[in-house]
Amino acid sequence: MINEQIRDREVRVISESGEQLGIMSAREAMKLAQEAELDLVKIAPKAQPPVCKIIDYGKYKYELTRKEKEAKKKQKTVEIKEVRLSPNIDTNDLNTKVNNAKKFIGKGNKVKVTLRFRGREMAHVQQSKHILDDFAAMLEDVAAVEKPAKLEGRNMSMVLTVKR
Repeated sequence: MINEQIRDREVRVISESGEQLGIMSAREAMKLAQEAELDLVKIAPKAQPPVCKIIDYGKYKYELTRKEKEAKKKQKTVEIKEVRLSPNIDTNDLNTKVNNAKKFIGKGNKVKVTLRFRGREMAHVQQSKHILDDFAAMLEDVAAVEKPAKLEGRNMSMVLTVKR
């Protein structure tokens, strides 16, 4: 809220230099702001009484958007990378997939390991669960299991994250 939008009876006023001017009526605060050719901006509406500051509103708005952009830049988005396996995977192929997963986890991403069953492989689902367990065991020094192996339709999957 700025200027005439402030309807409170009493407000705590802070000058543009940051010093407290005390508690006064909103009209008096508006007069002070107009004399300084600045805006009266409510910065803490929940406080008792609300806190208002005499500042240039355009500049204040610009600073807020700049701070939000900086915070957004520093934010790291965690992606989920997927590694697909089949029940009859060979050890060397499995090692290659483990190395790929290590790279993904090293970059801070989560890894979804999916074991795909096709045709008659569905008859041997429980015997194939050990592949996912071995995969997790090979990565236990760098990754922790976030979601354990679970069968969903024709796929069995688990999620690994960076170990803390």
